[in-house]
Amino acid sequence: MRVLGIDPGSRITGYGLAEQQGSRLQHVDNGAIFTDRAIDFPDRLRLIFEGISRVIAEYRPDAVAIEDVYVSDNVRSALKLGQARGAAIAAAVHAGLSVTEYTASQVKQAVVGQGRAGKEQVQRMIKALLGLPEVAQADASDALAVAVCHINSYLLRAQTGPAVTTSRRTHSWRNYRP
Repeated sequence: MRVLGIDPGSRITGYGLAEQQGSRLQHVDNGAIFTDRAIDFPDRLRLIFEGISRVIAEYRPDAVAIEDVYVSDNVRSALKLGQARGAAIAAAVHAGLSVTEYTASQVKQAVVGQGRAGKEQVQRMIKALLGLPEVAQADASDALAVAVCHINSYLLRAQTGPAVTTSRRTHSWRNYRP
């Protein structure tokens, strides 16, 4: 299985492709889509869409995994990040690929074994897991980590089957009082 991992950003969108071959993970490619700060924001989104579309056309991944939005205090930045994610997701869906979202802590847990691992720990582990000659650029390394997370999660689901819910909480807004 070949997975395209995406670390979205409105200025730099990282991508990384990893493949499962038997019991080994293999690096396929990684890089980043850089958008010029001088062009208007809709054109930056177009560049992200076109860049991800080119990567998909060249490498033909089986699935796409993307990092979920990190909520920050800066609402404007969070909105731009969400739009950049949307452009990347639209490119994947346009190509007919399934898209799975992972939080940063899920990615860190899958790659390092700890959801609060630092960026440098994730980069070093990706270098080791994929046998890279050097640590990849930060955004590309994060994208490779998302791809590895998806491969590991997919394999785990294949071995154990779908999760079974034993209890379920529902929330009713009828009784909500501020």
